[in-house]
Amino acid sequence: MNYYLVDYENVKSHGLDGITSLDSSDVLVIFYSENADSLTFGLHRRLNESKAKISYQKVDVGTKNALDFQLATYLGYLVRDNEGQESSYYIVTKDQGFTSLVNYWKKRKINVSLIVDLSGRDVQKEKNDLRVQVEKVVSDQAVVDIVVKYIQQYKTKLGINNALAKQFKDSKKASEIYNAIKPLIADKKGQ
Repeated sequence: MNYYLVDYENVKSHGLDGITSLDSSDVLVIFYSENADSLTFGLHRRLNESKAKISYQKVDVGTKNALDFQLATYLGYLVRDNEGQESSYYIVTKDQGFTSLVNYWKKRKINVSLIVDLSGRDVQKEKNDLRVQVEKVVSDQAVVDIVVKYIQQYKTKLGINNALAKQFKDSKKASEIYNAIKPLIADKKGQ
């Protein structure tokens, strides 16, 4: 049995791309909060047409990474509940913070993977692809990893801009980097 735990705050509706490929033995659990609690009619239709068993977990917010902690706890519950059964668990997110959770379970021979959507796109591949794009627009190779980290970490353009300003403490350099990566963050919230 395959379990898909969706960090909806992080991936939004794009994380559910590939939902039509799930079958009746798959379980989809969508973790959402007041920060991300809306669906388009198109996505609603695709959810209804899916053969997977779908449930929703509205999580409490108010602390940093609240959704992440609740998703991790639920994963532990599922692993224990399915002990002795052949199951695979997929965390649907772009949040690299879940890597330590994946490593924890892999050491215990539990099949847990990070994917960015239900079609199975790989988080590490996404990071590598983003790195290639950043390398094309940022000439200083020493800061490429920092820029990639901030693009993946922050959900808004303002968050990325503020992180760059704090990191480099040189408004001119931070501004140059931000302007160079603007096309790469066009899908982020803000102006």
